[in-house]
Amino acid sequence: MAKTFKVLSALLSYPTRELQEAAGALRATIRDEALLPESTERSLEKLIGEFAASDLYDLQEGYVDLFDRGRSLSLYLFEHVHGESRDRGQAMIDLKALYESHGLDTASNELPDFLPLFLEFLSTLPLDEARDLLGQTAHINALLGERLRKRDTPYAALFEALDLLAAAEPDSANTDIRSALPDEDEADLETLDQQWEDAPVTFGPEAAPSCKDGLIARIRAARRPAPGLEVRRPQ
Repeated sequence: MAKTFKVLSALLSYPTRELQEAAGALRATIRDEALLPESTERSLEKLIGEFAASDLYDLQEGYVDLFDRGRSLSLYLFEHVHGESRDRGQAMIDLKALYESHGLDTASNELPDFLPLFLEFLSTLPLDEARDLLGQTAHINALLGERLRKRDTPYAALFEALDLLAAAEPDSANTDIRSALPDEDEADLETLDQQWEDAPVTFGPEAAPSCKDGLIARIRAARRPAPGLEVRRPQ
């Protein structure tokens, strides 16, 4: 089990005072496990330092502006694959069943494909298994990382870390995902309205198999649940 996944989960969750106060422990976990290159560790430590030193309300406002105002940076993995297609319900059920088969129970208001929850789940698995599952979402994470780098935000360091931890590189066959949600200007309110009115994204027989198989077929997007992420394990 790798606690580094849990650190990345915390850093991708809605900022809280508790997260700021845990800065030292987060740094120590990354250093002690040493799963990432030193350059990536330094980038993460810089991000953690900014979290600790910044005004909490500024952090929260920045988080909402990035991840909640539009769909192109959604932290719900299948927002970038299925959109609002009919696959939503069954995929949610399947992913939740995957969690529960490994002894992980989630609160009813937590959606299974929320990336911080998915990383929390990976932190409970043997490292090789966690890296394999993460690799099945590599193309989505790479897309999000690219968009964050264009915005010159320190959050991009988290997706650099995910790229390096994944057992597989992004699949070039999944270029259809990049066109599912165009990276448009979220500050443009008219564009924002248009994004939420887009037709559902569906995939025909010609779609890449990896878009539909494995873990990817088990996760679906929706809107972010209320702030605060608690994962309960059965007694």
